[in-house]
Amino acid sequence: MKTIVIANQKGGVGKTTTAVSLAHGLALRGHATLLVDLDPQGQCATFLGLQPESGIFDLLISRRPLADLTRSADTDGATRPGLRLLPGDKRTATAQIVLSAEGLPLEAFAQALRCAPVAYVVVDTSPSVGLLQESALYAADWLVAPVATDYPAAEGLAGVLATLSSVERRGGACQLLAVLPTMHDEVTRESKAALGQLHERFGDLVLPAIHRATILRECAAEATTIWEKAPTSRAAAEYTALVEKVLSHDPAS
Repeated sequence: MKTIVIANQKGGVGKTTTAVSLAHGLALRGHATLLVDLDPQGQCATFLGLQPESGIFDLLISRRPLADLTRSADTDGATRPGLRLLPGDKRTATAQIVLSAEGLPLEAFAQALRCAPVAYVVVDTSPSVGLLQESALYAADWLVAPVATDYPAAEGLAGVLATLSSVERRGGACQLLAVLPTMHDEVTRESKAALGQLHERFGDLVLPAIHRATILRECAAEATTIWEKAPTSRAAAEYTALVEKVLSHDPAS
């Protein structure tokens, strides 16, 4: 099992879209995948047409078994074989407060995921720095960092990389797998400059940019994934590069 965390310490950069697209993309390739929502907004469920639930709270605070808390990603309008969801909701924020007060060891989240009968776990995180983001990075094999091609988002990337370094010093083994430019607008100078700086700093770790696209907003609004709504679109091709990046780095695939 490989665990991939989607993180950036700035909101609005496409983390949930990336997490949902990657998780469903891996499932469509025949790999059982669990999507885990560590963001109190609970948007992974919403993006899939499901209801947010207190799965993370129940897992970490109530100590309920993981198998009792995961949900099929199927809905009345969509069948998604191989994809399951561990949902979150506003109680995720309460969980972080309680766990911080109790001094949760970093490895607790990783231990809770170990029994997941899947090939991949994809974790969507909150932009807030805190114990849950640190625990996710500790549990992860790889970090994928979506970065909107503007300067504030690049600062958010610097923040999550600093957190990653801190977690590594405490025994974590997560590696930066990819920097994913998102919301790219090749017409604006700011987007071009920001993308160029990402390539200068991170080289081959930078994936092809996800362009700003109405189709991705429509997917979120309609509770469909890009693979369901527009599998031949440019956005789908761009997210395919991320799926293939993950698979190419996993010998088991």
